[in-house]
Amino acid sequence: MKFLKVNINTAAPRDPEASILLIYTGGTIGMVSDKEDQHLVPFDFSEVIHRVPEMRQFKVMLTVLSQDPPIDSSNVGVDHWIRLAQIIQVNYQEYDGFVILHGTDTMAYSASALSFLLENLEKPVIFTGAQVPIGRMRTDARRNLITALEIASAHRMGKTLVPEVSIFFNTVLLRGNRSTKVESRHFNAFHSGKYPQLAKAGIDIEYNPPAILPAPTRPLHVYQELESQVAIIKLFPGISPTLIKAILEAEGLKGVVLETFGAGNAPTYPWFLALLREAIDRGITILNVSQCEEGEVHQGQYETSMYLKEMGVVGGYDLSTEAAVTKLMFVLAQNLSKEKIAEVLQTDLRGEMTSR
Repeated sequence: MKFLKVNINTAAPRDPEASILLIYTGGTIGMVSDKEDQHLVPFDFSEVIHRVPEMRQFKVMLTVLSQDPPIDSSNVGVDHWIRLAQIIQVNYQEYDGFVILHGTDTMAYSASALSFLLENLEKPVIFTGAQVPIGRMRTDARRNLITALEIASAHRMGKTLVPEVSIFFNTVLLRGNRSTKVESRHFNAFHSGKYPQLAKAGIDIEYNPPAILPAPTRPLHVYQELESQVAIIKLFPGISPTLIKAILEAEGLKGVVLETFGAGNAPTYPWFLALLREAIDRGITILNVSQCEEGEVHQGQYETSMYLKEMGVVGGYDLSTEAAVTKLMFVLAQNLSKEKIAEVLQTDLRGEMTSR
């Protein structure tokens, strides 16, 4: 992955209020219509001040790193997350905050992954994007970009207001590893149904301090590995043994996120339970999360989840699927024992789950 660096002159004073690194990976927010055929093409971020003239009012030092070529978020993977974490690590002391422009389709996965890779984060890392390209008249791109930059540079008594990985979209700031994309046609694209908003942007930006992670007391630690050999099994009535068997017996598989019904319930078919037991006996970690957007897993509350608990399926409580997948990737890369993996998966690391 290649990134091009551009320094942007806002109203950047001799004594700026903050320094922000803006990282453009791709996505709708950075697209404009080609004059010849009206197809969407990436715009030159050295001209961002002309596209978003409101940025001239910012009293910040702004640097842009633009991925060349930009990548559609559907193609984002583990290597991209590691690279973003490394960019933040290298530039951590030079900037007060980071804004990552990203396609919306997988933004919640990327924000979740970055939250786990960046331990003891005391500066804002804010993901944002757009539903409509920045070159269109009714775009949400300018508002999202401007507000994300404002939040990234906000501080009180020398300390940032939001020392964590988050997503700003439309009017709300959400914890990254609590977010899910729920809309493709409207501007309110993201929800965090299981966790309150970190901030709400109206005439003013109203922060919700009790919901925001406290600043860490230890220095930043950036992890460099994720285990990509994981899968998701979304249960549905009538799911076939052939499908479950094919996934659980896939070569190299290390972990599975099992999306179950309601409070963590699953079929009690003998073939289903046997396949899960065999997978666990082979060392595969299975993490149980609810299909319900605001659901919580309580293994053992009903008979249909008691079997899962007894065989060693790990209960994910209120983890979102995006957080569950990336947390599983993170924990499996740490070379821990089977017992320790289960313990860490059920421990709140970055505010991704409610402590029990």
